[in-house]
Amino acid sequence: MEQTLSANKPAQAVQNAAQQTVFGILFTISFAHLLNDMLQSIIPSAYPILKDQFGLSFSQIGIITLVYQLTASILQPFVGWYMDKRPTPYSLAVGMGFTLTGLLLLAYADSFAHILRAVCLIGVGSSVFHPEASKVAHLAAGERKGLAQSIFQLGGNTGSALGPLLAGIIIVHRGQHSITWFSAAAVLGVIVLLVVAQWYRKKLMEHAAGKARRTIRPHNFSTGRVAAYLGILLVLIFSKYFYMASMTSYYTFFLINKFHLTGDQPQMYLFGFMGAVAAGTLIGGPLGDRFGRKYIIWFSILGVAPFTLMLPYASLFWTCVLSVIIGIILSSAFSAILVYATELVPGKVGLIAGLFFGLAFGMGGLGSAVLGKLADRTSIEHVFHLCAFLPLIGIITSLLPDLDKVKRSLQEQ
Repeated sequence: MEQTLSANKPAQAVQNAAQQTVFGILFTISFAHLLNDMLQSIIPSAYPILKDQFGLSFSQIGIITLVYQLTASILQPFVGWYMDKRPTPYSLAVGMGFTLTGLLLLAYADSFAHILRAVCLIGVGSSVFHPEASKVAHLAAGERKGLAQSIFQLGGNTGSALGPLLAGIIIVHRGQHSITWFSAAAVLGVIVLLVVAQWYRKKLMEHAAGKARRTIRPHNFSTGRVAAYLGILLVLIFSKYFYMASMTSYYTFFLINKFHLTGDQPQMYLFGFMGAVAAGTLIGGPLGDRFGRKYIIWFSILGVAPFTLMLPYASLFWTCVLSVIIGIILSSAFSAILVYATELVPGKVGLIAGLFFGLAFGMGGLGSAVLGKLADRTSIEHVFHLCAFLPLIGIITSLLPDLDKVKRSLQEQ
């Protein structure tokens, strides 16, 4: 019996380690996410410069976003599915290499076709990065999945906020070729991701040796019900990111047209909105851990509707205030949605992350293209009036089960 207890101690130690949150890795992968999404956000931040330099229409701006987002979105679920079966830690650094190549091509693009090729490469970099990076965050999370996802997402949203700020300082004043300055951040990203890959590779070896805990199914739903609930989450992602597309791609143009802002002022307001998105992301995950993810999703999508409905009618000051409120509330949903989805389909983190990140990018790209076409036919202000109603779709959150209650019920049986 003593030998049995002695043999169980290593397994118990591994199990305890698996329950612990590895903050060092979480913050490192979050920083890599910051670099990745900062570089990705250079694309919309450079729109005013590219529009003037190449005489682009709003429809062409929308096409650029569509090409980038579809490249990023279509590949992500397939990358996630493949990486679930054959994890490749060093693919993280390879993905950043694609982004680096795309940035250099964008800096020296001399035609609309070259711009599209550049954003394709940047999109591929995003496709490779997000599914595997999400798996790293999941492995480092321990029992605090929502907090871990928020820390990971915080890096991405902070990077998305810094991109417009740096673009306003560098690209707006120095022109298209100054995009090459951001290649240094991509090189740094490659180095950081090589460090993360070593830890990730070690964790994979532990799994291969059978030391990690087995995945426990947190519910007893049928495949059909799981598919239905995933469908609801995907509709909510559509609502969230179609509205986000109006802000990330056209908020600067909305401010220029309505309030006649000049210079880097619109970029500063966009930075304020993206900073609020970063803050909301950090808040949403821990609140989901504490109060239940369903309720955070409900509040985040439906709860933002009053503010989106007011924004098109507000003064410049209140437009700024409302955009910050919208950014905080709306962004609090994604961490909760992603963790909720991984609990619905346990053991498929790469696939779920690829699907939801991919759909988020895809909806952003599709939304940008559709809204750009609509803006050309009507006006930017009309686009914002129309998009204000999208968060009302959040009412369908009521159809989702409370997974925390389901898990407690199963434990009591």
